[in-house]
Amino acid sequence: MTTVTIRLADLAATARLAAAVAARARPGDTIALSGDLGAGKTAFARAFVRARCGSGEDVPSPTFTLVQTYGDPGGGEIWHVDLYRIADPSEAVELGLEDAFGDALVILEWPERIAGLLPVDRLDIALAYAGPDGARSATLTGRGGWAARLAGIDA
Repeated sequence: MTTVTIRLADLAATARLAAAVAARARPGDTIALSGDLGAGKTAFARAFVRARCGSGEDVPSPTFTLVQTYGDPGGGEIWHVDLYRIADPSEAVELGLEDAFGDALVILEWPERIAGLLPVDRLDIALAYAGPDGARSATLTGRGGWAARLAGIDA
């Protein structure tokens, strides 16, 4: 396990970090985004998808649909999942999330809602407010294969 904390001064820094993570991501990876409301989870996910699929990609929040999928130029699909509205982990199973973990590149918002179902090999990113200037911090914890891929990552 490897942990790195990065200060994100603004939305552009969040986008740069998302692009750096996207460059290291592979089909079958899970990226778990946690943090308070407004901490930047959806902003990170949007920047990640655009880094993989092209800057013109429309990336709506899956708050109400729960899942948005995108064709990944690197192969397979990208699943952007927002678990804020689920009440029980079994609802995530009904979405087909367990199958997606094996094949798709999965970006999860609110992963703590399905903690027992998360793959062991994943990248956890905890986003938090870092001061009154609107800055954020991102604490990246690479588990399994992600531990080595975090080397040299920066925003």
